Amino acid sequence: MPDARSHHKEQPIRIVRKKKGHAGHHGGAWKVAYADFVTAMMALFIVLWIIGQSKQIREYVANYFKDPGAFFENTSGGRALQSEHTMTSETPVDEFLKRQKERLEDVASKITDALKKEPALRGLMDQVKMEIVKEGLRIELLEGSHSFFFDIGSAQLNPQAIEILTLIAQQVGKLPNTIIIEGHTDSRQYARADGYTNFELSADRANSARKILMTHGLHEKQVVEVRGYADTQLRNREDPFDVSNRRTSIIIKYEQQETHGQADANSDR
Repeated sequence: MPDARSHHKEQPIRIVRKKKGHAGHHGGAWKVAYADFVTAMMALFIVLWIIGQSKQIREYVANYFKDPGAFFENTSGGRALQSEHTMTSETPVDEFLKRQKERLEDVASKITDALKKEPALRGLMDQVKMEIVKEGLRIELLEGSHSFFFDIGSAQLNPQAIEILTLIAQQVGKLPNTIIIEGHTDSRQYARADGYTNFELSADRANSARKILMTHGLHEKQVVEVRGYADTQLRNREDPFDVSNRRTSIIIKYEQQETHGQADANSDR
């Protein structure tokens, strides 16, 4: 009996491939978008960070993008170096002030060494105070309980004070910096029938110190101000009559950057 299946045409064999869900088609797109978003946010944070930094840091970053090849990793010190053009044409204010401070600290050290070499002055070293302040280097000659730089009630300097001022002048006179000299008294009233007061006394003492400094090393026009404060700026405010309030201050001012640059230009001629 013929096979019933022989009356039917053979059906072709079909291979049906099931399509995957939509997730497979779009699976990587969100990763690209997220990466772009993260990159943009990182760039924003870097820009905000740079804006908040000091002028010196901003200059370093700007110079890097101008000439990346001029920056390299210093294996010994680990710091990025500026290009030769940047180093010679423009000095950041922070670096300029740092060099100024180091120079004045060196002067203070040399004055201290000079005082130590003089046996007659070693006992007065506690009365010579030096510190870096906002204006520059402040050197103060403080009157002591048993040792004085000026005769009592006058602007006459004693020999030891003259010797100390001479040593100071020999070091400070080597600098281009300008000088301010201040005179201070304690709160004991100094009055004469002619109206001479602590203001006149403090100013006269400051001017006496100026004359010695100019005679022994300071160059012309280096002293720009002579001030007499009387007892208006006490060193020891808790005791207005304390002997340390009687003092002469010498302030070696920081140079202005423009002046320094002009001085360097003149020295090259």
